[in-house]
Amino acid sequence: MTKKILIADDHHVVRVGTALILEKNFDHFEIDFAETYGEVKQKVETQKFDLVILDIELPGSIFKSMVKEIKNRDEDTPVLIFTSYKESIAMQYIEEGANGFLNKQSDPEDFVKAVDAIFKDGYYYTPEIMNEIMKGMKKKKPVEVLSERELQVFNLLAKGNGNLEIANLLHIEESTVGTYKRRVYQKLKITNLVELLEIYNEIH
Repeated sequence: MTKKILIADDHHVVRVGTALILEKNFDHFEIDFAETYGEVKQKVETQKFDLVILDIELPGSIFKSMVKEIKNRDEDTPVLIFTSYKESIAMQYIEEGANGFLNKQSDPEDFVKAVDAIFKDGYYYTPEIMNEIMKGMKKKKPVEVLSERELQVFNLLAKGNGNLEIANLLHIEESTVGTYKRRVYQKLKITNLVELLEIYNEIH
């Protein structure tokens, strides 16, 4: 299935270079471009994207609020922040819902790894960012941060159910379970089932 990617950057060289790396490493991609945040909003409102690669210094930028606005239009749209800013500001974007944060000076291999991880896992955080997440954020109780449906998925995962079993139990599509699972992981700041079980055992 063809994936639609929006590259939002006001530098022609970055747009073309990013597109070339994607085309060289991935198949079945359709790439669109935006040079201003106004263009990003217009495109996100009228089209469905599988990934938005967002420079935070776009003309018209409202910085971290851009992530929230994009997510308000479609919560499932993954956003990868691709910027010349250092990772020290990454957490504020991740807290707004960004699925990944990468410095423009990173190697092309890291960029490919980030895009691949977002498609497979729903997020990409460097080890440094993961450290910040673990260190700076005390795990919140699931009932405080999860919606009712996410809480159901959380409990069923903890009881050993797979995506297909959960889909059958809740009468929803298996792909929808995957979306809820990613949201549960993101909201609880965890990356695997072992951490999910730790939280589950703490509250039961």
